[in-house]
Amino acid sequence: MTAEIWDVIIVGAGLSGLSAAHLLKKRNAKLRILILEGKDRVGGRTVSTEIPAANGVDQWDFGGQWVGSTQTHVMELIKELGLEVFPQFSTGKKVHHMGGPASKVRTYRTSIPALSPVVLMDLTQLLWKINRLCATVCVQDPSKTPNAGELDSMTLHTYIEQHAWTAELKEELGLCSRSVFGMEPSQMSFLFFLMYAAAAGGVLQLLETTTGSAQEFKIKGGTQQLSERLADRVGWKNVRLGSAVTAIWQDAEWAGVTTATDTFLCRAVIVTCPPHLAAKIHYQPVLPSQREFLTQNMPVGHMIKFIITYQKAFWKEKDFSGEIVAGTTTGCPFCVTFDATSPKGNAALVGFIAGQQASYWGSKETSERREAVFSSLVKYLGPEAATFIHYEEKDWAKEDYAGGCPVNVMAPGLLTYYHPSLRKPCGRCTKLNKCKPEMGRGIQDPLGRHRDSHPVVWIHEWRGPSWSASSSGSAG
Repeated sequence: MTAEIWDVIIVGAGLSGLSAAHLLKKRNAKLRILILEGKDRVGGRTVSTEIPAANGVDQWDFGGQWVGSTQTHVMELIKELGLEVFPQFSTGKKVHHMGGPASKVRTYRTSIPALSPVVLMDLTQLLWKINRLCATVCVQDPSKTPNAGELDSMTLHTYIEQHAWTAELKEELGLCSRSVFGMEPSQMSFLFFLMYAAAAGGVLQLLETTTGSAQEFKIKGGTQQLSERLADRVGWKNVRLGSAVTAIWQDAEWAGVTTATDTFLCRAVIVTCPPHLAAKIHYQPVLPSQREFLTQNMPVGHMIKFIITYQKAFWKEKDFSGEIVAGTTTGCPFCVTFDATSPKGNAALVGFIAGQQASYWGSKETSERREAVFSSLVKYLGPEAATFIHYEEKDWAKEDYAGGCPVNVMAPGLLTYYHPSLRKPCGRCTKLNKCKPEMGRGIQDPLGRHRDSHPVVWIHEWRGPSWSASSSGSAG
């Protein structure tokens, strides 16, 4: 056991953990804060990697990459850290393929695919119903939503089956679920889906690249810079990599955090790793049963992200945007692609293999998976897609101290019965709700939508017996 006593120990050096440390330091620069991270890097599910490109090498995000102007906390953080954003390219024709391998490949230029009049009517009525429900959701406490019990008793799949008329729309919504959550509609609570969409401002805001939507901007130089610059502010000496936490104990005076090699004493602990990883930590005394049940029943999505670099952006020359959406019945391994040309002008495409497609193709050899990706790209964009510089992929289900991405979801019943325990501190230990570092399409906001539920506020208000100005000062 180390002799040093810390005011706060934070488990996890991703955006959530480092943002919490940064905010605490801003409130009281004298606080002694230690951040423990199992990986050999900071950033969590954001990682920026150099790969071969047209002009030598360039950097791309293999984890969370998009931000939107309505995600105010992360946009403020980007500005504070001196970083810049650039818009997601979306000019040109988009490719749409649903209904089986022999079905017609269509193109469109609007935010809504080129659907038949019947399917378009079906989509319109379903979106109207869902958006009306989103407007009633209490994002801060979903259990207060009207008819919360009923909405939380069904899956997203159940609702779609009850309210969508056409098979094509059901396939479209399955693709949306995979690209946003890395999961099938049958795997999550419908109330959870409504809460998630409501927090984003609506269903379409989760899916689009338009102003205010989740795929509006990317960060020049990559999103991992957020964590790296936060670590600069907090002090790298206070960040210990390769230090996975195995146990947390607490008593009336102290808390102890144990890794494979050390035990650290502190006055408060903030756990910022995803719920499925937090559940693997041994707690003494044990966490309340509601918290235990919650963390053990929040599965994480499955996504494989790939980047392909090219000598030139041939799709732009052919008036394509680079965006492709393809259903599982088409034989295409990926569900969506986008243009990923870098700010330096190096041409690239980014794509996502997600949900049931990730489960199926993740068991294949890399060469077979890559061949299937290029076969589909040639089909949709032309033979030029086969002539590339470099193909690189990352399966987040195989990443140590990640185990999947982009987010953890809640199964039916969890929001209604167990959600309040997610924010309630357990003595000297609290859980920070993870940001949503979407590998694909969604929200990346390390402080969440509600600052008043942030653990920094809990520490600021907490009056533990050993928390005093004489021991490094109060938190406020």
